[in-house]
Amino acid sequence: MYEKEVTEVEQLIQKQNQWRDNCINLIASENVLSQRARSQAGSDFAHRYAEGHPGERYYRGTSFIDDIENQLKTNLKILFECDHSEVRPISGTNANEAFFSRFVNPGAVVMVNSTPAGGHISHHREGSLGKFTKNVIDIPLTADGYHMDVAKTTYLIEKARPKLIVLGKSLFLFPEPIAEIAEVCQRYNTKIMYDAAHVLGLIAGKRFQRPLLEGAYLMTASTHKTYFGSQRGIILSNMEEDQWRRIDRGAFPGSSSNHHLDTLAQMAVCTYEFMEFGEQYAADTIKNAKALATELDRHGFDVQGKEFGFTETHQVAVNVRDFRSGEKVSKTLEINDIILNMNMLPHEPLKNHDRPDGIRIGVQEMTRVGMGEQEMGRIAELIKECIVDKKTVIEEVNRFRSKYQEVRYSYDKIKQEKSQPAKSEELKN
Repeated sequence: MYEKEVTEVEQLIQKQNQWRDNCINLIASENVLSQRARSQAGSDFAHRYAEGHPGERYYRGTSFIDDIENQLKTNLKILFECDHSEVRPISGTNANEAFFSRFVNPGAVVMVNSTPAGGHISHHREGSLGKFTKNVIDIPLTADGYHMDVAKTTYLIEKARPKLIVLGKSLFLFPEPIAEIAEVCQRYNTKIMYDAAHVLGLIAGKRFQRPLLEGAYLMTASTHKTYFGSQRGIILSNMEEDQWRRIDRGAFPGSSSNHHLDTLAQMAVCTYEFMEFGEQYAADTIKNAKALATELDRHGFDVQGKEFGFTETHQVAVNVRDFRSGEKVSKTLEINDIILNMNMLPHEPLKNHDRPDGIRIGVQEMTRVGMGEQEMGRIAELIKECIVDKKTVIEEVNRFRSKYQEVRYSYDKIKQEKSQPAKSEELKN
């Protein structure tokens, strides 16, 4: 009866695959799986349940996923040098809620990065945190808007005695000053939660700060941004065992039931890839972000954070108010198959959320398909030609991207020498 409609859905899926393979994908919260990891989707695990812990399930028939889950938890503890790893959350927000639900009492004071400052929606009154408290205070910023004002934050901790301070951002250019506030937080029993969703791969690759070693109580994250895993969430910590049991109950039954076993199995594959290739990948990603920021600045764009070297992550933030708005710029680029998102910047009022001044660029996906610093220069040129010169560049974008179709830093082609980024012949010559 619905054969035609099913065929239409299948055609839409194929169109998506073909389209995005020809785009310059710069969404800062996305990445691509290796073919080896991607091929594990849709296994029998997609049909199955496994509530509880390995060896202690509420369902039978889980012996193989038990082995996979145990391997994954052990590898994450090795990779992040921590005592505890929780892998059952199915998203970063799900992981955040698992913690909030057990550690944030009604009315508790919590300090967070504001939305314009880059704080994630799950950290705010309108998101997961708001289900448990409405006493949410913004973390003070320095004049540039991209760094915490440590002195003012320390003063607020002393006066407001927050239960929790949530660090980590969606617009995330520079490390958070965990060590600088750890002592005052410990004095007033303020727990530091670090949402590493965007920078998890950079942390795993030993190219960014080390939150748990610097004083964070725990770290949550999604697993598909700079960490090139399947779309899931994790919680990591060195907390005492009795406190970790509260996290355990927050994850199940608190915020999840069955935890999507097919993507868990993929995550196990991706984690082995990161254990082998992650350090080089993280280094190359940050190098590429700096190169793209430098080239955009050279072309006259108002790239944020210039006085601090633009960025220490995978992200580049640009104020495009001179070109009407981030919404306008991102739509114009999308028409030309350059995909990124509009984004509020720290100086903006909340009312600007649907027409912000900024765009946010992430280089992690294009790094993974083999682009390096020279290619970042070409991307900057294409953005300039499209936005400043008002040229149609879609054909050149597609031609350029066609040279970068292999996912690197993976076991897809193990003979690649540590998956070093390849340069196109065009750029070599």
